[in-house]
Amino acid sequence: MSAVNDASQLAVNGGPKVRQQPWPGRALFGEEEKAAAVALFDEAIRTGSAFGYNGPQEEAYCREFAEYLGGGYADAVNSGSSAVYVALRALKLEPFTEVICPAITDPGGIMPIAMLNCIPIVADVRPGSYNIGSEQIAACLSERTSAIVVAHIAGEPADMDPILEIARSRGIRVVEDCAQAHGARYRGRPVGTLGDVGAFSTMSGKHHATAAQGGVVFTRDEATYWEARRCSDRGKPFGLDGVSSNVIAAPNMNLNDLSAAVGRVQLKKLDGIIARRRRVAQAIHEGLKNRSRVVTPGWQPEGAEASYWFLRLHVETSRITVSGDQFASAIGAEGIPVAPSYRGAFQAHAKWLVEKRAFGSGHYPWSAPEYKGDPERQFPCP
Repeated sequence: MSAVNDASQLAVNGGPKVRQQPWPGRALFGEEEKAAAVALFDEAIRTGSAFGYNGPQEEAYCREFAEYLGGGYADAVNSGSSAVYVALRALKLEPFTEVICPAITDPGGIMPIAMLNCIPIVADVRPGSYNIGSEQIAACLSERTSAIVVAHIAGEPADMDPILEIARSRGIRVVEDCAQAHGARYRGRPVGTLGDVGAFSTMSGKHHATAAQGGVVFTRDEATYWEARRCSDRGKPFGLDGVSSNVIAAPNMNLNDLSAAVGRVQLKKLDGIIARRRRVAQAIHEGLKNRSRVVTPGWQPEGAEASYWFLRLHVETSRITVSGDQFASAIGAEGIPVAPSYRGAFQAHAKWLVEKRAFGSGHYPWSAPEYKGDPERQFPCP
């Protein structure tokens, strides 16, 4: 059969789909989560006392989350973006310093930097990866650098050891954005435990969810934990003896007991969810091995154990006669959900960052006289 005839059989050209059945849903929630929620309502009805926040379910959830990561301290908040905000703020970064952040991530992983009156400096990703790399970080360092945000995109761990070496040699703090990487490990260590603070999202689309929205801040440093608690709950004097008033100005970013009750059930399922996704990813990788010179797995560092929030594949466009977008459309037409890229996460080109829209109309904090860097700096990201 000629190449033209082969192409005519593709679904995108009117042929039958390779996959006729719809792609299975995530099926994240089950009867166990329902029972946990109903039990909480039953208790509230029985006692006449509504459940709230900072209650027994949230306390237990935070303890169990920290135990899942091997010990430490966890504070549950209301979103992954809030988790990044609280993680950065708990480190007490000075305003108008620079925070290096990844080129590919959710906007909620970068916006908190500007909201803390710091300057986002976008470092490119390591070639072959969606994750920030040590060489790319080194190119962005200055005497104003106070922190680095490292996101583990798609559940694939970034190459942390060389990043941490750079940070520790300069006294720079590291926040791990683990919104997509619950349960991923780097050289035997859970992501979120490698830097100073880890920030997790627990929204409904993630491997681990606390119902609709949520997040967790994790650290192994007790002082940082108490500061995070204060930063997420209006500056209440958590961890301070003899103080009764609020000690800092801060928003209310608490989770709640209902979400925490769901999260406790979800934690018990997390390892199973990850194991199933790893099996699927491995099967796809094995299926591509020695069979395709066009589609290959992307690069991951040695010792990475990804949790695969989505599966990232590399397409060698020089070996095909159509664009990457057309290639992805053809795969999608066969009943396989794909995207040609992670374009919505290319933050260097985001309108809010390019136009410096954070506070008012004056391009603050970039325009502040206290900032001594170049407010018009361009980032070398595609």
